[in-house]
Amino acid sequence: MTYKVIKTEGDYQRALARIDELMNAEPNTPQGNELELLVTLVELYEEKKYPIDLPDPVKAIKFRMEQLNINQQALVPFIGSKSKVSEVLNKKRPLSLSMMRALHKGLGIPAEILLQE
Repeated sequence: MTYKVIKTEGDYQRALARIDELMNAEPNTPQGNELELLVTLVELYEEKKYPIDLPDPVKAIKFRMEQLNINQQALVPFIGSKSKVSEVLNKKRPLSLSMMRALHKGLGIPAEILLQE
């Protein structure tokens, strides 16, 4: 079967149906290779048609705080002072580059999330 870049919803639905048929295909077989190609085409279509925006930097910081079960005081070494932490979390102060670097290094928040406008 010949495949092309998925451009329409109909093409997308047909590709998904075929993926469902091939789901148990063995790798490195004609069916397995077809499955791999279709999955790649579907991923490209979904990235273009249904893009997922990066989360807001402040929301990402708060989410990471929840994950680590830490409070605002724990952010002081990364942001600078208790008042700065409060201002950043309330979006009254923008993150500086040094804050972003510290949050990325210290808390593992992806840089691309912190650096966005």
